[in-house]
Amino acid sequence: MSVKNKKLNILVACEESQAVTRELRLLGHNAYSCDLLKCSGGHPEFHFNMDVFEVIENKGGILQNGEKVKLENNWDIMIAHPPCTYLAVSGAKWYYDPKDKLLPIAKRGRHPDYPYRAEHREEAVKFFIALANAPIEKIVIENPIGIISTRFRKPDQIVQPFMFGDRARKTTCLWLKNLPKLVPTEIVDEGERIYFKSGKSQPKWYSDAFVKAKSPEERRTMRSKTFEGMARAMAKQWTID
Repeated sequence: MSVKNKKLNILVACEESQAVTRELRLLGHNAYSCDLLKCSGGHPEFHFNMDVFEVIENKGGILQNGEKVKLENNWDIMIAHPPCTYLAVSGAKWYYDPKDKLLPIAKRGRHPDYPYRAEHREEAVKFFIALANAPIEKIVIENPIGIISTRFRKPDQIVQPFMFGDRARKTTCLWLKNLPKLVPTEIVDEGERIYFKSGKSQPKWYSDAFVKAKSPEERRTMRSKTFEGMARAMAKQWTID
């Protein structure tokens, strides 16, 4: 039987938005999101609000709505979106004391506001690698450009939302295991940017997260979202043999 016609067991790890999970469900797959956060995607009936490694080991668990799921077979695919706060290159400036910026890295002190950021980074790296080594046949892990390229390996592919019909720039690295590279579906412009007096700029969607978010947690959630076109491409292209 072609994989195209097979109902697959798919775990979407670290996804409270359920963007990819919803697209997989629309295709008829047995897909579940999983995150320590409660889902914001509106479907607690297919969201594991618990540790992802327990869900992998037990082939299921307790859903956010209280129901229990136990798969008869193993997970066929895992699509993982581990938190990037301590992995992305954009956060490098928060590791060291700003007053030491002219000193060699080895002599710089810890950032006074984030003194344990280095330890948190090590935990994040271990979590990423543990996901990559999970006992699932097909795995993809996405993250922005960051330390994983040197601590694990370089990504297999780098994609942008504007390659899949979403007018936005969000550099996304993909580490693939037994899954193909994504093929662009609709290349559009990169969307609006916000320019600052300093001469620097950033995508409007990213800037909006700072303006609209009511808390640091909400801001992180908004910035980590998977755009609709990319989510649809992931769901369709990674479930067809």
